[in-house]
Amino acid sequence: MTLPDPALQPDFYTDVPFKRAGAWAIDLVVTLALTLVGLVLTLFISAFFLPLLFAAVSVAYRTVMLSRYGATLGMMVMALKWRHLNGRTPDATTALIYSSAHAVMWTVFPLQIVSIALILMSSYRQGLHDHLLSTTMLHKIAPD
Repeated sequence: MTLPDPALQPDFYTDVPFKRAGAWAIDLVVTLALTLVGLVLTLFISAFFLPLLFAAVSVAYRTVMLSRYGATLGMMVMALKWRHLNGRTPDATTALIYSSAHAVMWTVFPLQIVSIALILMSSYRQGLHDHLLSTTMLHKIAPD
């Protein structure tokens, strides 16, 4: 099975950039909340390593959600799902690489700008890490 062609079935990809931005904002709030829980559980000792804790929580959250559900909480709320270009759901290893690449792109900000530009310009609405892994986001109404 393959994904719908953006030229023939554009409804699967319409507004995906805006939905990705909304999903990112929701996931940021979730990640911040989980980081706060981690901060409290370590009796605030992890405050000395807060950026590292945040990155670890972010990668773990995205990896678990993407490998288990094919979407993070933000993606679910925004009715998006994550798929390989061949239509199948990515595995846990792909989810880990995707999540790690996402964290690296926020560390090296010019990469994030490139990713946003690619999302806006590519037919499958793929970011930089999507291009590297042959994945994409599409509306949840798409076939499984």
